[in-house]
Order: sequence, then structure tokens, then C-alpha cells
Amino acid sequence: MPPIRFDSRVAIITGAGGGLGRTYALELGRRGARVVVNDVGGAVDGGGASVAAADAVVAEIVAAGGQAVACYDSVSTQAGGEAIVDKAIATYGQIDIVINNAGILRDKSFAKLEPTDLEQVLDVHLRGAFHVSQPAFRLMKERGYGRFLFTSSAAGIFGNFGQANYGAAKMGVVGLSNVLAVEGARANIKSNVIAPIARTRMTEQLLGPLAVHLDPEQVTPLACYLVSEECNLTHEVFSVGGGRYARIFVGLCKGWVAGKTTRPGLEDVRDHIKDIMNTEGYTVPASISDEMAVLMGALRE
Repeated sequence: MPPIRFDSRVAIITGAGGGLGRTYALELGRRGARVVVNDVGGAVDGGGASVAAADAVVAEIVAAGGQAVACYDSVSTQAGGEAIVDKAIATYGQIDIVINNAGILRDKSFAKLEPTDLEQVLDVHLRGAFHVSQPAFRLMKERGYGRFLFTSSAAGIFGNFGQANYGAAKMGVVGLSNVLAVEGARANIKSNVIAPIARTRMTEQLLGPLAVHLDPEQVTPLACYLVSEECNLTHEVFSVGGGRYARIFVGLCKGWVAGKTTRPGLEDVRDHIKDIMNTEGYTVPASISDEMAVLMGALRE
């Protein structure tokens, strides 16, 4: 089979000045995409700014024969998100791919978490993904094509000590991606999520000795495949790291049906909790309508 190419595509990658975002930008640029390298050049906690990070990645792409432009606007505001999309349109005339990768960390235990720590993490991870994706989504619908990739984390999907703000934001982007997958289906817009495990400046202190085995380049193949024209997957979540690639899904168990004419009490739930928790015969709903279909079927039995 021929190699996967992106010659006619324009990609926006946020947080592309280093870490995972840099690897995506270099790979897509090498495969023919015109890349908008977005990065504010700040610290891990979101403080500071510099043009050096984005400029360096653009220089790498151009030196390898690709096309790229730097963008330093922050995803954390609506104006910043629109400016990033405007940069792509002004430079290349279209948008085909958005990889929402920008992020910061403000880790604290839940009891000690300040409201500002919550707001600033939500601003970059969740609201930032929204600010960039909404104007891009509108343009993609007009053209009848688009690919979104959102960056979640095991901290949100499974939970992790000291990351209530980060985990809430990262699970939020799963919900955002799911809705884009549903709303974009008729316009050939696909939306997926990855939960990467990789050595970056945000994670190297958390990973300890395991970090040596978790090169960010091991995440790149799945991330870039998911935004390719060849990929028809949508509404999916993947765990990726250390050369391992695996689907994560939310399953709906068969459960226990009290009956549509019955009003069960607490004791009824207690007495049937094993049936409620039983995972045999689960389904994987693709939308809320799938869940409702299961409910209607159970009530007809």
C-alpha cells in the first residue's frame, strides 16, 4: 500500500513548540501537510511567553523541505482561538486538521486546590480546545471535510491523585470530541481522542524511571494516522505510549430492569446490585440515542 500523505491538507497543532506537539508537526510536515505551529512558549505552569519554541519547529519543518508558519496566540481565550484559525486561513486558505495538544499543569491535592488553579487549567485544556475547534469546525462543515484530535489523559479517564483540575479538563475534552464526532458525521468530520503516556517536560518528573521507555515519537504514528484522510474512525479514545496502542471505551452493561410499572426502592437496588454491575453482554454506545435504544428495548422485554 502507498504511504499516507497530507499533501493537500492544512493542519493546526496547538502546543507544537515542544514535546508531543512538535513530533506531530514534524511528521505531518514531512508528509506534505502545511502546518500552523501554535505555541505561546510558556512554562509548564502556563507562566511566561516566548516565540522561540514555535519558530524553532517551523525552522525544522522548512529545513526538511516542508511548509509551516508560526503562531503565538493563546488558546485560552476566544480571541486567541479565532486568531489561530485566522492565521491558517490567511496563510494557506483552508483548515483540514486540528490537533488540540496545548496544556499546562497546576497539580495540587483536591483539598488544597485553589479556584485559580482550576480556572487556568480549564482555560488551556478544555476551553482552549473549544476556542480553536469551534471556528475550525464551522469552516470544515462548509468544505465537507475535517479531522480533529483531542488530547486527554489517564488522569481524567481513570483518575490520579493531585490532578482534580487536570483530570476534570481532560475528561471534558472526551465529551467535546464525542459531540463533534456526532455533529460532524454528515460533513465527513471525524473526531477522536488520545490519552498519551510519554516523556515530555510536563510529565518527566511524574514518570520516574519509566520515562526512559516512553519516547514521545512512539505516540506520533497513532496521532497522525487519526487525522489522516485514510482514517475513518471517529468517536474513539485510545491509550498510547511505549509502543503500545489500545482502544479505551465506555461500555453500557445490560443492567437490571425493575419494570416500567414498578417503582423500586433502595432495598431493591441493593438486592440487585450484582446484576447492575455485571459486565457480561455490554454494548458500546456511539451516541445518547444508542443508550436510549437499549433502554427502550429493556422496557419492552
